[in-house]
Amino acid sequence: MYTERFLRDRRGVSLEPGEYARLEASIDRVETIDARRIIARAGDWLDQSTLLVDGIMSRYLDDRNGLRQLVAIHLPGDFVDLHAYPLKRLDHDVGTMTAATVAIVPHRALDAITAEMPDLSRKLWFATLLDAAIHRAWLFRLGRLDAVGRVAHFLCETNVRLQSVGLSDGRRFALALTQADIGEICGLTTVHVNRVLRQLREEALCLVRNGSVEIGDPHALARRGQFDPAYLYIEGAEAAYTAARRKRG
Repeated sequence: MYTERFLRDRRGVSLEPGEYARLEASIDRVETIDARRIIARAGDWLDQSTLLVDGIMSRYLDDRNGLRQLVAIHLPGDFVDLHAYPLKRLDHDVGTMTAATVAIVPHRALDAITAEMPDLSRKLWFATLLDAAIHRAWLFRLGRLDAVGRVAHFLCETNVRLQSVGLSDGRRFALALTQADIGEICGLTTVHVNRVLRQLREEALCLVRNGSVEIGDPHALARRGQFDPAYLYIEGAEAAYTAARRKRG
Protein backbone atom coordinates (compact mmCIF):
# COMPACT_ATOMS: atom_id res chain seq x y z
CA MET A 1 0.00 0.00 0.00
CA TYR A 2 1.51 3.31 -1.11
CA THR A 3 -0.17 5.40 1.59
CA GLU A 4 0.64 3.29 4.65
CA ARG A 5 3.27 5.72 6.02
CA PHE A 6 1.12 8.84 5.71
CA LEU A 7 0.55 10.36 9.20
CA ARG A 8 1.69 7.09 10.75
CA ASP A 9 1.89 7.30 14.56
CA ARG A 10 0.85 10.96 14.59
CA ARG A 11 -0.75 11.91 17.85
CA GLY A 12 -4.53 11.83 17.54
CA VAL A 13 -4.69 11.97 13.74
CA SER A 14 -3.49 8.64 12.35
CA LEU A 15 -5.78 7.34 9.63
CA GLU A 16 -8.39 4.63 10.08
CA PRO A 17 -8.28 1.61 7.71
CA GLY A 18 -11.16 2.97 5.64
CA GLU A 19 -9.43 6.32 5.31
CA TYR A 20 -6.23 4.68 4.11
CA ALA A 21 -8.29 2.70 1.59
CA ARG A 22 -9.95 5.84 0.28
CA LEU A 23 -6.66 7.69 -0.03
CA GLU A 24 -5.12 4.69 -1.77
CA ALA A 25 -8.02 4.61 -4.23
CA SER A 26 -7.43 8.30 -4.98
CA ILE A 27 -3.99 7.64 -6.47
CA ASP A 28 -3.98 8.20 -10.22
CA ARG A 29 -0.52 6.75 -10.91
CA VAL A 30 2.82 5.91 -9.33
CA GLU A 31 6.07 7.20 -10.82
CA THR A 32 9.79 6.66 -10.25
CA ILE A 33 11.85 9.83 -10.62
CA ASP A 34 15.63 10.13 -10.85
CA ALA A 35 17.64 12.08 -8.28
CA ARG A 36 18.08 15.84 -8.72
CA ARG A 37 15.02 16.35 -10.88
CA ILE A 38 12.61 19.28 -10.60
CA ILE A 39 8.99 18.14 -10.45
CA ALA A 40 7.34 21.54 -9.95
CA ARG A 41 8.64 25.05 -10.50
CA ALA A 42 7.52 28.16 -8.70
CA GLY A 43 4.52 29.61 -10.52
CA ASP A 44 3.53 26.38 -12.30
CA TRP A 45 -0.20 25.63 -12.33
CA LEU A 46 -0.80 22.42 -10.36
CA ASP A 47 -3.85 20.17 -10.45
CA GLN A 48 -2.33 17.29 -8.51
CA SER A 49 -0.37 16.65 -5.32
CA THR A 50 2.49 14.25 -4.68
CA LEU A 51 2.74 11.65 -1.93
CA LEU A 52 6.33 10.53 -1.38
CA VAL A 53 6.52 6.73 -1.16
CA ASP A 54 10.30 6.29 -1.13
CA GLY A 55 13.33 8.57 -1.31
CA ILE A 56 13.97 12.16 -0.26
CA MET A 57 12.55 15.31 -1.83
CA SER A 58 12.91 19.01 -1.06
CA ARG A 59 11.30 22.38 -1.41
CA TYR A 60 13.73 25.22 -2.06
CA LEU A 61 14.39 28.75 -3.26
CA ASP A 62 17.26 30.01 -5.41
CA ASP A 63 18.92 33.40 -4.98
CA ARG A 64 20.00 35.65 -7.84
CA ASN A 65 23.27 33.76 -8.16
CA GLY A 66 21.56 30.39 -8.37
CA LEU A 67 22.52 29.34 -4.85
CA ARG A 68 19.89 27.15 -3.28
CA GLN A 69 18.31 27.40 0.17
CA LEU A 70 16.27 24.40 1.19
CA VAL A 71 13.11 25.33 3.10
CA ALA A 72 11.92 21.75 3.68
CA ILE A 73 12.87 18.18 3.02
CA HIS A 74 10.33 15.42 2.68
CA LEU A 75 10.67 11.81 3.73
CA PRO A 76 8.60 8.70 2.88
CA GLY A 77 4.99 9.15 3.93
CA ASP A 78 4.94 12.92 3.37
CA PHE A 79 2.52 14.70 1.08
CA VAL A 80 5.15 16.89 -0.52
CA ASP A 81 2.93 19.57 -2.02
CA LEU A 82 -0.48 19.03 -0.47
CA HIS A 83 -0.68 22.80 0.07
CA ALA A 84 -0.81 23.10 -3.72
CA TYR A 85 -4.38 21.78 -3.50
CA PRO A 86 -5.84 25.13 -2.35
CA LEU A 87 -3.03 27.34 -3.72
CA LYS A 88 -2.68 25.82 -7.23
CA ARG A 89 0.62 27.68 -7.67
CA LEU A 90 3.65 27.41 -5.40
CA ASP A 91 6.17 30.14 -4.56
CA HIS A 92 9.10 27.70 -4.54
CA ASP A 93 10.50 24.78 -6.51
CA VAL A 94 10.00 21.12 -5.60
CA GLY A 95 12.51 18.46 -6.59
CA THR A 96 14.02 15.10 -5.78
CA MET A 97 17.23 14.84 -3.78
CA THR A 98 17.54 11.09 -4.28
CA ALA A 99 15.79 8.72 -6.63
CA ALA A 100 12.18 8.74 -5.49
CA THR A 101 8.93 6.86 -5.89
CA VAL A 102 5.86 9.07 -5.77
CA ALA A 103 2.11 8.54 -5.87
CA ILE A 104 0.14 11.21 -7.75
CA VAL A 105 -3.24 12.27 -6.33
CA PRO A 106 -5.35 14.53 -8.60
CA HIS A 107 -6.98 17.50 -6.93
CA ARG A 108 -10.36 16.34 -8.19
CA ALA A 109 -9.93 13.29 -5.95
CA LEU A 110 -9.14 15.59 -3.02
CA ASP A 111 -12.30 17.55 -3.87
CA ALA A 112 -14.32 14.35 -3.45
CA ILE A 113 -12.61 13.52 -0.14
CA THR A 114 -13.34 17.02 1.15
CA ALA A 115 -17.00 16.69 0.21
CA GLU A 116 -17.56 13.13 1.38
CA MET A 117 -15.11 12.42 4.23
CA PRO A 118 -14.73 15.42 6.56
CA ASP A 119 -12.63 13.51 9.09
CA LEU A 120 -10.10 12.51 6.43
CA SER A 121 -10.20 16.04 5.05
CA ARG A 122 -9.32 17.35 8.52
CA LYS A 123 -6.35 14.95 8.67
CA LEU A 124 -5.12 16.18 5.30
CA TRP A 125 -5.39 19.71 6.67
CA PHE A 126 -3.39 18.57 9.70
CA ALA A 127 -0.62 17.39 7.36
CA THR A 128 -0.25 20.91 5.93
CA LEU A 129 -0.21 22.38 9.45
CA LEU A 130 2.49 19.87 10.38
CA ASP A 131 4.57 21.17 7.46
CA ALA A 132 4.18 24.66 8.93
CA ALA A 133 5.28 23.45 12.38
CA ILE A 134 8.39 21.88 10.90
CA HIS A 135 9.08 25.09 9.00
CA ARG A 136 8.95 27.11 12.23
CA ALA A 137 11.44 24.70 13.81
CA TRP A 138 13.73 25.23 10.81
CA LEU A 139 13.52 29.01 11.32
CA PHE A 140 14.51 28.55 14.96
CA ARG A 141 17.38 26.31 13.96
CA LEU A 142 18.79 28.76 11.42
CA GLY A 143 18.19 31.84 13.55
CA ARG A 144 19.29 30.74 17.01
CA LEU A 145 21.65 27.76 16.86
CA ASP A 146 25.34 27.62 16.13
CA ALA A 147 26.68 25.40 13.35
CA VAL A 148 26.96 22.26 15.49
CA GLY A 149 23.52 22.87 16.96
CA ARG A 150 21.96 23.26 13.51
CA VAL A 151 23.30 19.96 12.24
CA ALA A 152 22.50 18.18 15.51
CA HIS A 153 18.92 19.48 15.41
CA PHE A 154 18.47 18.42 11.80
CA LEU A 155 19.79 14.92 12.44
CA CYS A 156 17.57 14.52 15.53
CA GLU A 157 14.51 15.66 13.59
CA THR A 158 15.27 13.31 10.71
CA ASN A 159 15.84 10.40 13.08
CA VAL A 160 12.47 10.88 14.81
CA ARG A 161 10.61 11.37 11.53
CA LEU A 162 12.13 8.24 10.02
CA GLN A 163 11.58 6.23 13.18
CA SER A 164 7.87 7.04 13.03
CA VAL A 165 7.62 5.38 9.59
CA GLY A 166 9.82 2.38 10.42
CA LEU A 167 12.98 3.60 8.66
CA SER A 168 15.13 4.19 11.76
CA ASP A 169 15.68 2.05 14.83
CA GLY A 170 16.11 5.18 16.91
CA ARG A 171 19.88 5.32 16.43
CA ARG A 172 20.66 4.24 12.87
CA PHE A 173 19.16 5.27 9.56
CA ALA A 174 20.07 5.73 5.91
CA LEU A 175 20.49 9.32 4.75
CA ALA A 176 21.63 9.59 1.15
CA LEU A 177 22.48 13.29 1.35
CA THR A 178 25.80 14.95 0.57
CA GLN A 179 27.58 17.38 2.86
CA ALA A 180 26.56 20.08 0.39
CA ASP A 181 22.90 19.08 0.88
CA ILE A 182 23.27 19.32 4.66
CA GLY A 183 24.87 22.71 4.16
CA GLU A 184 21.90 23.93 2.14
CA ILE A 185 19.54 22.65 4.85
CA CYS A 186 21.49 24.22 7.71
CA GLY A 187 22.75 27.40 6.05
CA LEU A 188 26.40 26.33 6.15
CA THR A 189 29.21 25.88 3.66
CA THR A 190 30.30 22.38 2.74
CA VAL A 191 33.64 22.99 4.48
CA HIS A 192 31.84 24.02 7.66
CA VAL A 193 29.59 20.96 7.52
CA ASN A 194 32.66 18.75 7.25
CA ARG A 195 34.11 20.33 10.40
CA VAL A 196 30.81 19.98 12.27
CA LEU A 197 30.46 16.30 11.38
CA ARG A 198 34.02 15.70 12.52
CA GLN A 199 33.25 17.40 15.85
CA LEU A 200 30.10 15.34 16.35
CA ARG A 201 32.10 12.21 15.62
CA GLU A 202 34.91 13.16 18.00
CA GLU A 203 32.38 13.88 20.78
CA ALA A 204 30.83 10.42 20.15
CA LEU A 205 27.46 12.04 19.48
CA CYS A 206 26.93 11.00 15.88
CA LEU A 207 28.69 9.37 12.94
CA VAL A 208 27.65 10.34 9.41
CA ARG A 209 29.38 8.25 6.78
CA ASN A 210 28.67 6.64 3.40
CA GLY A 211 25.00 7.56 3.30
CA SER A 212 24.20 6.39 6.82
CA VAL A 213 23.83 8.00 10.23
CA GLU A 214 24.60 6.36 13.56
CA ILE A 215 23.69 8.34 16.67
CA GLY A 216 25.76 7.45 19.72
CA ASP A 217 23.43 9.08 22.25
CA PRO A 218 20.13 10.43 20.85
CA HIS A 219 19.34 12.47 23.95
CA ALA A 220 22.80 14.00 24.22
CA LEU A 221 22.57 14.94 20.51
CA ALA A 222 19.13 16.42 21.19
CA ARG A 223 20.53 18.55 24.01
CA ARG A 224 23.31 19.80 21.75
CA GLY A 225 20.77 20.79 19.12
CA GLN A 226 18.11 22.07 21.55
CA PHE A 227 15.77 19.57 19.91
CA ASP A 228 12.31 18.91 21.34
CA PRO A 229 10.15 16.66 19.13
CA ALA A 230 6.83 18.10 20.34
CA TYR A 231 6.30 20.00 17.06
CA LEU A 232 6.31 16.71 15.12
CA TYR A 233 3.22 15.38 16.96
CA ILE A 234 4.56 11.83 16.91
CA GLU A 235 3.00 9.41 19.35
CA GLY A 236 5.36 8.74 22.25
CA ALA A 237 8.32 10.75 20.97
CA GLU A 238 7.83 13.79 23.17
CA ALA A 239 7.35 11.68 26.32
CA ALA A 240 10.55 9.72 25.63
CA TYR A 241 12.66 12.86 25.26
CA THR A 242 11.05 14.54 28.28
CA ALA A 243 11.74 11.48 30.44
CA ALA A 244 15.37 11.44 29.33
CA ARG A 245 15.82 15.14 30.18
CA ARG A 246 14.38 14.64 33.65
CA LYS A 247 16.52 11.60 34.26
CA ARG A 248 19.67 13.51 33.39
CA GLY A 249 18.57 16.59 35.33
